Amino acid sequence: MRVFRGFFDRKCIIVHIDFNTTQRYNGVYAMIFDPAYLVMNSWKESTGTMSTSENKKEIKVFQILVDNNSGVLSRIAGLFSRRGYNIESITAGVTADPNITRITIMTSGDDDIMEQIEKQVSKLVDVRDIHELKPEESVYRELAMIKVRADASQRENVIALANIFRGNIIDVSNESLMIEITGNSGKVDAFIRLISGYEILELARTGVAGLGRGTKNIIYINDMRLGAGISDGPDRD
Repeated sequence: MRVFRGFFDRKCIIVHIDFNTTQRYNGVYAMIFDPAYLVMNSWKESTGTMSTSENKKEIKVFQILVDNNSGVLSRIAGLFSRRGYNIESITAGVTADPNITRITIMTSGDDDIMEQIEKQVSKLVDVRDIHELKPEESVYRELAMIKVRADASQRENVIALANIFRGNIIDVSNESLMIEITGNSGKVDAFIRLISGYEILELARTGVAGLGRGTKNIIYINDMRLGAGISDGPDRD
C-alpha cells in the first residue's frame, strides 16, 4: 500500500474523508487524501473567505441628515478616516429643505464598529439625525454608466444584454456604446460581471442611495418631511 505524504497547515491538519474513493487492501480500508481539498481550504483560510466567529463583518447603510454647510461632507469623511472606519460608498444631495443635506454611507465592520460609527457621527455639530437603513425596511438604488468597446458586429449582442437588465443605451459611437443601468448594488455587480466579456473602456458608479419604506421612518426637521419613504408596494427595478 502506498503512503501519501504532504505539507499541512501549522495550526491544524485538515483531512477530507471521501468514502466514495476509499480502496480496500487485503481486508483493510485505506483512506485516500484529496490534495485539492487541502489546498482549497488552506487558500480560503489565508484569504479570509472562510467565515469565522472571531472576524465576522457585515455591511450596513446609514442615512445622515446634516445642515447644508460648507465642508460638512469632508468632516464626516474625515471622521471615518481618523477612526479607521471603512467607507464602501458615499453619496450626498439636498433634501426637500435646501438647508438640509442627506448623506448615505455604506460601510463595513463588526457590531462594535457599527455602534461606534453611529455614536461618533451623531456627536458632530452639523448632524441632525443618523439611523440605519435596514434592507428589509428600505429601498436601495445605484446608478452606473459603462462604456464598452463594441463595433457594428458586436452592438446587437451588447444591446441585448443591456435590455435584459433594463439598461439604457445613452451614447453610441463607431467603436463604443455607453450603457446606463439603475438598481441595487447586486444588480449592478451582476451586469458588470456579464458585460466584462467585452472590453470595458470606462466605468462610473454613483454609490448607494436609499430611502425607508412607508411612512414610519420619516424624519421631521423644521416642520418638513425629510425622510419620506416610498409606498408599501413591491420593489421594482
